Parts: sequence; C-alpha cells; structure tokens
Amino acid sequence: MAGTAPASAQPQPPHADRPFAPSTDGGALPPGWRVTGDGAVGQLEWHSATPVPMGDARVEFYAGDRLIGRPRPGEDGRTYRLALDKARTTDLHGLQVRAAGRRLDAPGATAHAPGRSSLTAAQPPAPLPANGVDPGRPGPYRTVTGEYSLKSVRLPGFSAPVEMRGVVVAPQGAAGRRPLALFLHGRHATCYKPHSEEATGDWPCPAGTRPIPSYRGYLQDQRLLASQGYVTVSISADGINGQDWAAEDGGAQARSSLVRQHLARWADWAARPSSAPDAVRHAPTADLSRVLLVGHSRGGEGVNRAAMDSLYPPPADQDGYHGPARWHISGTVLIGPTIFGQNPVADVPSTTILPGCDGDVSDLQGEVYVDGTRGVSRGTALHSAVYVIGADHNFFNTEWTPGKAQAPAEDDFYDDPDHRDPVCSPGTRTRLTADQQHRAGATYIAAAARLFVAGDDRVRPLLDGSGFRAPSADPARVLTHAVGAGRTGGLLPDGPVSVTGGRLCSAVDPSPSAACLGSGTTGLSPHFAQWDTARETGRRAVALRWSAAGSTARIRYAAPVSLKGSGSLALRLFVPPNTPGTRLDVALTDASGRRAVLGRVRVDGLPGTERTASYWARELRVPLTAAVRAGLDLRRIAALELTPRSGSGRAWLMDAWGWRPGTPAVRAAALPRVDIGRLTVKEGDSGVRTYRVPVRVSGHGTGQIRLYVLDPVTGKAGDRLVTVRPGGHAVDVPVRVAGNTRFGEDLPYDVVVKAVHTSVVGSHRGGVTVENDDPRPTVTVTPLADRVTEGKPLKWRIGLSAPADTDIVAAFLVRPVPQGPELSTKDVDAGWLRDVSGESPDPERPLSQVQGLYLVAGFRPGEVSTEVTVPTVQDRVKEPAESVRFQLTDDSWEPQEGGALLTGTVLDAS
Repeated sequence: MAGTAPASAQPQPPHADRPFAPSTDGGALPPGWRVTGDGAVGQLEWHSATPVPMGDARVEFYAGDRLIGRPRPGEDGRTYRLALDKARTTDLHGLQVRAAGRRLDAPGATAHAPGRSSLTAAQPPAPLPANGVDPGRPGPYRTVTGEYSLKSVRLPGFSAPVEMRGVVVAPQGAAGRRPLALFLHGRHATCYKPHSEEATGDWPCPAGTRPIPSYRGYLQDQRLLASQGYVTVSISADGINGQDWAAEDGGAQARSSLVRQHLARWADWAARPSSAPDAVRHAPTADLSRVLLVGHSRGGEGVNRAAMDSLYPPPADQDGYHGPARWHISGTVLIGPTIFGQNPVADVPSTTILPGCDGDVSDLQGEVYVDGTRGVSRGTALHSAVYVIGADHNFFNTEWTPGKAQAPAEDDFYDDPDHRDPVCSPGTRTRLTADQQHRAGATYIAAAARLFVAGDDRVRPLLDGSGFRAPSADPARVLTHAVGAGRTGGLLPDGPVSVTGGRLCSAVDPSPSAACLGSGTTGLSPHFAQWDTARETGRRAVALRWSAAGSTARIRYAAPVSLKGSGSLALRLFVPPNTPGTRLDVALTDASGRRAVLGRVRVDGLPGTERTASYWARELRVPLTAAVRAGLDLRRIAALELTPRSGSGRAWLMDAWGWRPGTPAVRAAALPRVDIGRLTVKEGDSGVRTYRVPVRVSGHGTGQIRLYVLDPVTGKAGDRLVTVRPGGHAVDVPVRVAGNTRFGEDLPYDVVVKAVHTSVVGSHRGGVTVENDDPRPTVTVTPLADRVTEGKPLKWRIGLSAPADTDIVAAFLVRPVPQGPELSTKDVDAGWLRDVSGESPDPERPLSQVQGLYLVAGFRPGEVSTEVTVPTVQDRVKEPAESVRFQLTDDSWEPQEGGALLTGTVLDAS
C-alpha cells in the first residue's frame, strides 16, 4: 500500500493520539477521522490505530462509493491527510479508507468470510498435467555476479536525485551477444536502521540509516535466467519510492525514465565494451534487440510505461530520458503490478503474475494488463495472466521477506490470530511458503523469457490457458488464461450486444443492479478493479444466475464475428469461489440461423474468502468440430449460448475467442499517443476566464479514446468517445473560471482518459486546478455567557470577518488558567467530555490536563457566525469560582501565538 514506514520509525507527533474532532455540519465523523486547520483551507485526516506499511497500492479516501482523493502519508506511518480542496466537509458521509479495494479502517476487516467455519474448507485444485518443457530447470551455464553504481540522475517532478545502481548476474562462457533481462522492484520502505526494526520512506536516507537493497531481491530469478544464457540486471529505485507519493501517476513515468536511462547505458556499453563497469565487462555483451523487462508491483507499471515510451515517446518535459530507443522490448513480466492508469501496451507481449493472497495490491488490478488490451490494437501479442494460489505480494522479493531480508520485512497478508483466513493464513493447505512462492515466480518468469525472447512455442501452454504446469513450480497451483496470440474473432460483451436469459452487467458501477458484483458479494474480482471513476462506460461482462438446469443465456452480437481458421472456442468464465463442478453446454449460431452444440465445459471456483480477489476467470475450450459438421459458416457467427447443466448457480462470462495454437510474430502498430497535462491558474477577483485542459496527441494515425470529465464538487463523471489524431483538437475541455474576492478552496477540474481502439494513453489524468487567491477570514470571539452559575452552559459566539466559499474550521485548545481555581472534569457534563475528547471524568483533574480537549467551531460556506458551549453540572460541593480558558490554534492544532481566547467563569450555586 502507499503508506509510509512503520510507526516505530518516527516519533509520534505531540497530538497523534488525541481524539478526533466532529465534522463541521454537526455530525460526528467516524472514529479515527477529523478535520484539521492545516494549510490554507484545512485537511481531512485519518489516523490508523496500527502502522500502515509502505507499499504499492494507493491509499484512498472515499465517501460511500465516491473517491474524494488520495491523501498524503504522514511520517508516523499511521496518519493520512487530504487537503480539503479535494473534499467538501459537508459531503463527508460514509467515510472509508481503501487500498486496492480493501478497507483499511473497517473494524473486523480481517474476519474470515461468512460460511467458512474450518481451515480445512479451502482445498487447492488438483495438479495440472506436466508440460513437455519445464523452463524452471537451470541451464548449462555457471553464473557471475557483480554490481555497478553510476552518477545519480534527476527526474522531472522529484527534488532529490535518483540513484543509478544495479546488480548484474550473467552467464559464464556464453558465446555471442546475449539477451538482456532487466528487473525493477516496487514501492517499499527506502531506508532502515541496522540492528533494529526501524524503517522509513525518506530519501535521501538520514544519517544513521542505510538504503534498503530491494534491487537485490531477485537474485534467484536472475541466476536461473543467467544459467539459461541471459544477461540480467536488477536496478534500484529507492529514490523514486521516497518521492512518488505526490506524483499524479504514482511514479510510473519516473520509473520508465529510470529504466530507459539504464537501457541507454547498456546500449552504450554494447557499442563500446571497454567503457562498461567491471560488473558488465565480466558479462557477455548484451543484445539490446532482445530485451525482457520484469517489474514487481509499481515496478510492473513502470516497465509497462517503459515499453510504451520506447515505442511511443512521451512529452519531453515529462520525461527523464531524452534520446532514441536503441533497444527492442520483446516482452514484459509484471508481478503483482499496479496499473493506476489502466493503460497497458497492447503490442508488447506480457505475462502478469497475480498472487492469490496479495495483501498489498489486493484487488489484483494487474488483470487489466490482459483485459485492457482487447480490441485496442492488432491483437497478435499474447497477454497472459498467471494466478498463483497462496502467494502473497512481498515474497517474490527476498529483501521483502522475513528471515531473508537485510531490513525489516513482513508477510503483507496480515494474519489475525483470532480470525485465521482459510486460504491465506500461514500453514493452511493453500498458502505457499516463501521458498515455494519464489521458486514458482522464477519458473514463470523464465517461461515468459523463453516464449517472448527466445521464441520457444513449447512453453506457451504454460502461459496461455492450455492447462499445463511446470513441475519446477510444484507444489504451487498455478492457473492461466490469456488473450491475443492465436485468438481471433473476439465475442466481447463490451461492444453492441443483446443478452437474453442473463444480464449484461457493468464492471464498475455504483448501482448494485448494474454492477457485475453486487454489494452483497464477499471478495473481489480482478476483472472489475476500480479506476478513477465510479462508473465506466463499455467495460462489461455477462452475468448468469439460474435456479434450475436448462435455462439458456443467449448473447447475440450486432455484427457477425469470424472464427475462421480456429480449432476451438476459448471462453474466459468464472464462478463464485469455492463452488466446484459447474457445468455448461456451449452452442453457436451463425448469421443464417444454423445452430450447433459444441460440447460441455466444467468450471470450478478458486479457493477464496472475503479477503481475496478470487472471482477470476478460467479459460475453457471446446472444439469447433461440431460446428463444422453442422455446416455453420464460421466466418459469420451471430450468437453464443450457455446452458447450465448444474442445478443452480452463478457465472460470469468475460469473453470468448476462436483459438488455435501458435505464437504469431508481433509488430507494433503506429498509433497516436494521448497525454493529459495539468494547468494551474489563479482564481482572480472578478470576471470570467476560460482555460483549456492541456492535451497532447503525438505519434501516428487515428484512434479512439474515452474521455471522462469529473465534476469538481460531486465527483461524478460524464464521458464521451473521442477520435484523436496528431495535430487534431478533438480533446477540447474548456474550464470557465469566475473570479471573486471570497476565500475558497482550490478547485480541481479533472479529466481522465482511456484507450479504446488503435490508440495509446501515457499520462491518463490531468486537468485545470484553480487556486484560491483570497485571504482566509479572521476569527473573532464574543462572550454570550462567560460568567454563569454551575448547571448552566458557558457560551461564546465565534465569528468570521467575511463569508467564505468553503467550510472553515476554528479549533480552540484548552489551556491552564493563569490564576485561581480551574474548572475540572467533574464540573462539566460527562457525556459532552467523552464526545469532544474521548476522556472520562475520572479521576477528577483540571480540564487543562485532559489531552485533546478542543472546542471546534465549524462554518458552512457563506456562514459568518456560530456558537460553542461548555455544559456545566451542578454539584452539592461548596467551592469558589472556577475558570476555564481555550485558545485558538494554528495549522498544526497547537496554540496560536496571540490567538483569540475563550474565557469563562463558573460560580457555585449553593
């Protein structure tokens, strides 16, 4: 997750444990939340009861199902703050903290799934038959290891230089130029203090700490590839990890720049071997026409962007590498990757490893590297998903693995001893050990290298859903599906189709009736990973639900689809986790009405709980022999039918394709590239000005994108399909800005885009940010009842010097009185004291000794006056007059020097 270092790594701020203030509309915020006065407008703050480890998934604030923003992590590893220009405090209902679809703030979020009463309930699937070729076996070469460290580089948007460091593992005695495999680690803590459990996300590393060597975590994978004849290098990216929290793309462009900086050096060294560092001179010369990129987590998104930028150069001002691409990316391997932009490169083959027990990127959004390529370009590149049951996120990197790492490390799948997970808790039948997981990962990285780089089609059945296993990965249960390569004629729910006997559902939609997985679903589907909008157009599946066998679902396509030349029909379909033996008959109808039943398929649900993303499609194939016998015109298939033969159940169809064996040559299409920029402007005092969202279209040809324009107040998005070409102006988003002299919030007018057909998207998000340029109103205090007898409330009017266009929060902290007796915890209403401070009146003590006791005045837009009170209670104890004092706080909720005071005196009633 996009957290920071563990809390033990930094001292707590002085008020880290104080209770959180009520919301400005009078309703209480949930536990752990508060609105603070930080910054020009204020901040929405969430404080976790436990440390949030620094990881790859973004931490996001939601109000219900509406994304309100991505907060900045605090140094304590527990606190996250979002500027209130991203969220109006009057709209903060149903607050949630999520990371990759997983709630971080929900009590009992780690509880086991309903209906799971026993750890023995989760059963691994039976082993698949062994493939004829096992890429996990070491090759004939011995290996040599060394490191290089070059001058650091500066990347756009980052203030500190980023290191240029790599560890090289290469074959000894290999003749000729050898293919190059480059590894890039993901987002992890950056620095650690030796002989302690302290780790931070700082960069550069403070004195007394050392950089965490995440780049050394793939040595096992590198040695396997080097033994098979590959030169390998794993590069360090701590400098990006320590600075990418504010990057709009999560650091994808920076990681691409770093990868290409290294590749440029390797191209130089291949041309002039004598100029290379020792570690490179001891290796065979690298063949830059055969490059495999391997990225873990945010490193996966980084190498995807590097493959994109190598084919379709990014805008120069966003890029940290300037020069030609003197290399060819033959393929990518993406391990538990993020894909915040949902912008995979359609014409570069890829294998995406999905860890079934990923506790970081837990929605397995990397599935988009497969699903998101459909229909975008030529469709000849293989895009494979490799689902590893029982694997977590971290154990693919030994430097993130407890017992192997130099720095503090952990199992990212949190195990609650009181609520053990039947699938993913250590020791269950389905959970892999660190060694088993890493061995499986190395095997499938080597499989991708052998297919994408070496062109050995014999390993394709390990990656493309054919249903074979690599014995070297045993005992891991590994399942695959794919799109592209030998598939033709996609029968896709995303296009113009009609469905009877089933439901055309939306992958991402806030309406339970429209969404593919309703609100009552336990667990997640990688196919339906959330993006930047609450609703997406054209991203769909077909949902089936039946209560008796024989109820046919029919999907009719608006235009006939050709399956000519295919030997089988390949369906990607899933059923709920832990449901075995679902059977369906599959039939096709051609445009003239001829129909043939192809055969019957069986599909089992994956082992899963509410904490896993196990609604994942299996690839099912049925021969087209019956269709040929029945005389169907395979060039004009009009409809697909699925008829359940099980008594009752549910299923979701992602797509269906004509399939034949083989891996065709891939040639990247010349496509237009779209990058969205951001313009920041001042509001002004008067008049209306029109600005336009900066959009750059480069490259070649014509393509289509879907453009979403987000409302800055509601967060709702309108969308349209746009045809783009270099030099065109089709992506035109005007923003009208009305100036005034009232204080307000910075207002972002955001747009996001996604490739639809024959296009590629680099920077997917941008817009126009309108900055407030008016001063914040000053706070005034007027006593209304500041001298009362006990049992009556103290009361003050809090005013603003001028109305504002945003919510304003004024907080007053209790302070010791300068002289005389002070009001105590027994002199005020006990319920009020608990509500505002979380403290009990016992033991009795002066109010100034109550930690976190604030009076908070909230103003809605346009309001200039409100009241705050301290309710007192009458007792039977004769006592002198007692006083209380509160002082206005600054942006850090500390007493403001010279700040307004609330003073009051309570007289004895006896």
